[in-house]
Amino acid sequence: MTRFGYTLMTEQSGPRELVRYAQDADRLGFDFAVSSDHYFPWLDSQGHAPYAWTVLGAVAQATEHLELMTYVTCPIVRYHPAVVAQKAATLAVLSDGRFTLNVGAGENLNEHVVGQRWPAVGERHDMLEEALVIIGDLLDGERVTYEGAHFRVDSARLWDLPEQRVPIGVAVSGAQSVSRFSALADHLVAVEPDADLVTRWDEARAGLGPSRKIGQIPISWGPDRDEAVARAHDQFRWFGGGWKVNADLPTTEAFESASQFVRPEDVAESIPCGPDLDAIVEAVSAYWEAGFTDVALVQVGDALQQRFLDEAAGPLLERLRAAAPAH
Repeated sequence: MTRFGYTLMTEQSGPRELVRYAQDADRLGFDFAVSSDHYFPWLDSQGHAPYAWTVLGAVAQATEHLELMTYVTCPIVRYHPAVVAQKAATLAVLSDGRFTLNVGAGENLNEHVVGQRWPAVGERHDMLEEALVIIGDLLDGERVTYEGAHFRVDSARLWDLPEQRVPIGVAVSGAQSVSRFSALADHLVAVEPDADLVTRWDEARAGLGPSRKIGQIPISWGPDRDEAVARAHDQFRWFGGGWKVNADLPTTEAFESASQFVRPEDVAESIPCGPDLDAIVEAVSAYWEAGFTDVALVQVGDALQQRFLDEAAGPLLERLRAAAPAH
């Protein structure tokens, strides 16, 4: 069956709250939890950005069944890929093999803080390719010495590895990234229900073994639809800029400016808002119809997060599983 996940959105909740939400998600029967990996929120009104890897370490100890994932981490500027591999291996050990490392080419919003220039997208993809080679070799247990155009590694080895190799997912957006990264990762990550993307991915990975297609969708559940729309507009209007814009803006002020003309009704057209669980199921169905095997829900905003988990998440999971096809 399609697997359904819960999003630990570090941009909108503090670290203690995120651990508590993860425990509730585990108790409710979500299949997995994904965590964003941010240094900044998208907008000042979101108000948080704890260190994802510390949160995930705590979550690994506070949960029993929930699979854990980054969604996604950028291993090319703020983090060196050899360090990402070490973090991933350690988290997989702490979680008894419940961790999947999902990576992508990142956003300037989070990477500019280390004072390095922000590369253009083509160079970022070059860097990501090198990073995936380094991370993959280290997770395979190899001693790695590497000298590429962007990264160097000097006799690195991971001393604590899980029994099963850490799976790797990679964020892709089109034919070029699919052809480039499909052989270097196990799973596809995307935030739009693009059936053509899934088809290209499966064709590129023919003969390479089973592969998951992991998507994510924001929702703004709440008993009052108008309030849910207002909350989605306040917290998530940045979403409408698209990733070509979102990847390059450096600050929350830039996102405020870029999204100043986005109207509440514009947000409501792309994010299901209000108490109607069937409307949420209909929105999520676009992902399994496109061939996605895994879909993570993002409940927008911290204000009703606990109430969503207490009142809506359980019934919503039941409806999603009843509606989703078997794979």
